[in-house]
Amino acid sequence: MIEAVFYRKHDLLRGFSVSGHSGYAESGSDIVCAAVSSAVQLTCNTITDFFGSAAEAEVNENEITLKLTDSCGPDECTEQLLAALVDHLECLSQEYKGTISITITEV
Repeated sequence: MIEAVFYRKHDLLRGFSVSGHSGYAESGSDIVCAAVSSAVQLTCNTITDFFGSAAEAEVNENEITLKLTDSCGPDECTEQLLAALVDHLECLSQEYKGTISITITEV
């Protein structure tokens, strides 16, 4: 199962960590993993490269984490993009039941 944890501080999304495999199909043929990977990469790249937001991004073998730094103040575009990622993953988890777990935790 893909585990998506979103970090919220003072009612604002401040980052996320996504790890695991959906188990929907074999590695290399898993459309759920491909959809999640693409959405997460787009979100990370947009926040860091296009918005220029102060963020720490880390990619490991089976996990990607993005955390906005404390120097990154509230930004409506970044907040909306993170909220859109939550919504997208929720839609995927409803369509492909048992493949994605989404948690929003206060930090």
